[in-house]
Amino acid sequence: MSIPAAGRRQLNERHHRAALGLFLVVVIAHWAEHVMQAIQIYALGWPIPEARGVLGLAFPWLVTSEWMHYGYALVMLAGLIMLRAGFTGRSRTWWNIALGLQFWHHVEHLLLLLQALSGTNLAGRPVPTSVVQLLIPRVELHLFYNAVVFAPMVVAMLLHRRPREAERAVMHCDCALRTA
Repeated sequence: MSIPAAGRRQLNERHHRAALGLFLVVVIAHWAEHVMQAIQIYALGWPIPEARGVLGLAFPWLVTSEWMHYGYALVMLAGLIMLRAGFTGRSRTWWNIALGLQFWHHVEHLLLLLQALSGTNLAGRPVPTSVVQLLIPRVELHLFYNAVVFAPMVVAMLLHRRPREAERAVMHCDCALRTA
């Protein structure tokens, strides 16, 4: 199912600021889950299988579901793609960086999902393992992935809110702060 062209245009024009705000809430909530998991492991001393973030404490299957992790990676990728057209100039460059990094993160989650579905794991590991996870443990790796996607996304949003005059002239949304 795809969004019609008129809907995509509205998303990146009239509704761009609201859509970015909603997307940011989703991203921060996910980021908070990873931070909470790290706190549970490193500050509270919980064993990794018991450190499930906040939602994982109530719904333990969430942490072990490759479908859920892949679904989030796909939603994140889709959001970055759908909201991209609203960005111009420097903010577009930073948004593209976040998009490229998320594309790779998505590929890693697709690899994990395919391993979970097939029962055949990378490098003979006992659990599904991503390429970079061969070097960096999963908890730390996902903190890293979320940070390196989030950082350029925030830079893009800040630059988008404070465009240069040439960037403002080609913007079709009302995201830019008003100048005095």
